[in-house]
Amino acid sequence: MMHRFVLKDFVIITLIVSVWVNISEVFRYFIFVRPEMKVNLSLLPTVADMNLPIFMIWGLWDTLLTALFVLLFWLCSNTFGNNYKTAIFSGLVAWCFFFVLFWIGMANMNLSSWNFLLIVLPMALVETLVASLITSKLYMLKNT
Repeated sequence: MMHRFVLKDFVIITLIVSVWVNISEVFRYFIFVRPEMKVNLSLLPTVADMNLPIFMIWGLWDTLLTALFVLLFWLCSNTFGNNYKTAIFSGLVAWCFFFVLFWIGMANMNLSSWNFLLIVLPMALVETLVASLITSKLYMLKNT
């Protein structure tokens, strides 16, 4: 069943889901990614700095990431229906597009260690799956 794209619903759902994505991203960044980048990119004196402008850019980046999670789920749910399988599928596809490609590229260029991917990729997978499941529930509530 095709649902009409409603921008207001999309924006509200994106903002709600972005709370989870921001928490997950900030946790993963400060606990795992930032220390890794400081080691692997130590020749860059300002690598992984955190100040207000950089923090604001990360906030925008996280919001864009969330909007893409929500849009991908909406597209998948219009094809396969809003259900658990669609949420899992959407989360897996988002994870591959946004995280697997990025981190394989980073490791392939020796900007991160391959072993680090064993930590960061499962954490990112949890983030995308939870984001998709939250999105699914929110669209279900909206459509009832």
